[in-house]
Order: sequence, then C-alpha cells, then structure tokens
Amino acid sequence: MEIFKEPIHYQNPQLCLKVWTFTQQKSEWKQAESTIPRWHYHKEVEFILVLEGVHEMHTVDESFSLEPGEVMVVGSNQLHRGYSHVGMNVSYIVLHVDFEPYFDPATLHFSSSFIEVLHPLDALNGMFRRNLTASNEVGNAIRQIHDEVMQRRHGYEIAVSMQIKALMLALIRHDEEGILTSHDKTDAQVLRPVIAHVDEKLGERISMTEVSRIAGMSYVYFSKFFKDRMGLSFTEYVNRKRIAKASRMLAMSDRKATDIAAAVGLENMAHFYEMFRRFNGCTPKQFKGRMRGNVLTRST
Repeated sequence: MEIFKEPIHYQNPQLCLKVWTFTQQKSEWKQAESTIPRWHYHKEVEFILVLEGVHEMHTVDESFSLEPGEVMVVGSNQLHRGYSHVGMNVSYIVLHVDFEPYFDPATLHFSSSFIEVLHPLDALNGMFRRNLTASNEVGNAIRQIHDEVMQRRHGYEIAVSMQIKALMLALIRHDEEGILTSHDKTDAQVLRPVIAHVDEKLGERISMTEVSRIAGMSYVYFSKFFKDRMGLSFTEYVNRKRIAKASRMLAMSDRKATDIAAAVGLENMAHFYEMFRRFNGCTPKQFKGRMRGNVLTRST
C-alpha cells in the first residue's frame, strides 16, 4: 500500500494556494485503467468541484461520487484518494489552500475552526449533500479563484483573497451544525500557540503546566478555559491529536503498533488501544485492513 505526503507547490507563494483543472479523456482510460489510486495527504485543505463526468473520492471514513456541479472538502492532513469513472470524459477543479494567511481582525475569531482545532473540515461534506445553495456558492467561489489565478489580470491577488473570504463566508453561513464555531478574538490568539505546541510535542510528554504558561494562565484557569472554549478537556484534545497522527503512521508504514504508540506519546498499550478504538471505531489491525482493502470499484 503506497501512501505519501503530497507537496503542494503554490502558483503564488503570497496566496498560499494552488488551483488547477484536471481532465481525463475517454481515449486515455485504457492506459489509466490499471492504475490504483494512492492514499495521500497534505497540510492544505482541498476543495473539489466537478465540471464534467463523475469523480470518485474516498476518505478514511466515507466515499463520495461527485457529479457535475457538486463539491466536497478534505481537511488538512486527512488521508484521501480519488479517480474518475471509466468510459466518460471527466473534468474537475482542485483547490488546495492554507487558510491561515487569510485571517485578519474580521475573521480571526473563526481561525480555530478553519485550522481544524476540533473538527476536520470534512465534517462539512454532509452540508453540501443537503444544501444545494451552499454547494453552488462554494462552487462559484472555486470557479472564480481558478479563473483569476489562470488569467492573472492586474490585481488578481486581491480578487483571489476576496473569493477565499467568500468561500469561508458561505461555509460559515450554511453551517447549521455549528462545526465552524466562532471564538472571541482573544480566545483565538491564546489557543493558536497552544495548538502549535501540542502539534510539535505529540511524541513527548505534554506538560499542562507548560501549556498553561504558554497561554499566560494559571493551571486551574487554563483547564477551565480550554474546556469552556473547545467543548472538551485539554487531555481529550491531546488524545484526539495523538490518535490522528497514529492513524496516519499506521496507514503509511508497516511499523508495529507498539512503536507507533510510543511515537505519539502513548506507551501504555492498553490506553493506546482504548483511545484508538474510541476515535476510530476499530482496532489498529482492523484500521490497517480497512485502508488496504478499501479499493474503489470502477463503473463502466
């Protein structure tokens, strides 16, 4: 099983995005038919808008069959793979974007949601299935971003920035489940260095005392602050992040579960298995089997 971290090369480093149209003609399918889609991931959030034909996408938990006009999103560092149906012309736009540079005083209180502190943005895909207006608005923003980057008219950087904001607004306005929860600006400023510290130290012991110091709060106050703002305890959050990293490592290598558990700071194997089952709904062995066996069935 081949899984890789895909490097995303920005067309304009200042915009921190890449957008491109992929096409597949009927005549090319004979050569592509034997190609097995690869699991991959990247830091950037990925949006897909299908223009023609049918494009299949798999995440670890869900499968999507996208038809013209339909969109989906893949969160940062989420494993996914995709390919298009045999026997038809297929065209779709892929947008990779790092949202962080687009936060300003007007959007900062949504930053923890868009950098996926609690929920991967994949959780919004149900909204696109239920809400045609949301799908159309996001799709239109993707088209506009694509056209501006391709044409590079004078001032296109401003136009792209405006469309990224329009995309973010569409997601926020149509998010009926509260996935993109807003926080006070001060809360976002406090949480961002804490989240960065956790990401950097996942393989080590993470000291609540040190994290409280980073947040500029007492131990007791930070514990209450984090749970009030995030809806779960700091320990629960760290465990979620550890298991997410363990899942990627498990899918990408043949390392033993004991080695992976140690690499994410969970050396107590009983605790590791308990956490893994809680967050993934299966054992590490079952998870690896699901990743190896979850092969898409091509349509004719």
